[in-house]
Amino acid sequence: MSKTLETVFGIHAVDALVRTHPKSVQRLWVQEGREDKRIAALVALAHNQGVPTARQPRKSLDLMVEGRHQGVVAEVLPRLTGHDDNASNEWSEKQLLAHLEGLSRAALLLILDGVTDPHNLGACLRSADAAGVDAVIVPKDKSADLSPTARKVACGAAEVVPFVRVTNLARTLAALKDAGVWIYGAAGEAEQSLYDTDATGSMALVMGAEGQGLRRLTREACDYLIKLPMAGSVSSLNVSVATGVCLFEVVRQRSGLTE
Repeated sequence: MSKTLETVFGIHAVDALVRTHPKSVQRLWVQEGREDKRIAALVALAHNQGVPTARQPRKSLDLMVEGRHQGVVAEVLPRLTGHDDNASNEWSEKQLLAHLEGLSRAALLLILDGVTDPHNLGACLRSADAAGVDAVIVPKDKSADLSPTARKVACGAAEVVPFVRVTNLARTLAALKDAGVWIYGAAGEAEQSLYDTDATGSMALVMGAEGQGLRRLTREACDYLIKLPMAGSVSSLNVSVATGVCLFEVVRQRSGLTE
């Protein structure tokens, strides 16, 4: 396998990739002997999209990736953020701000500050997709990226949710404020509960790493700090679980605006 190629694996992730970015897929490897309906549908989709397919023994696929590939591995070209591929969901900060300027409704952004576990990133992307988040923003340093594991956990969301890597998160937060976006940071020591917060305006939800939480500069840049009330003996939730809870409280509040 060429060193210049990356891999995406798992039926949902590969299906989303073939649907949204078929030109980036150089070859789809399918496990020999797998003829179930999901595999057959994926192979048919690949053929319709002009994606080359080939069969390999399961052991060969096992060597290509680390994790459960579910019988499919796609070899893809590394994608450059936004520059040449208008269909790419990997945006620059400039593209993000242009998107916000063109919105006719309240924006909803998710910012992950120092989340380094690719499983958590993938789960956050999946929740972000389900909640209709406009973009997920991460710092380029000390943060999980769109690795094969993150894509697999995201179940296709990593191929469709706009993903923005920024060099200076504090500067990005300032730019978002200038664009009319309020910054809400999740912090266990906050006095204000999420459920007492008006989440109907344009907002960015900032989630910190487990244990460390929000970094000092990020915390200071937030307009509001909010918390999830905890009734049990556990003091905090996994960041991806907390992200899902917070995002769907925003969805709940906003759903009444369209009824």
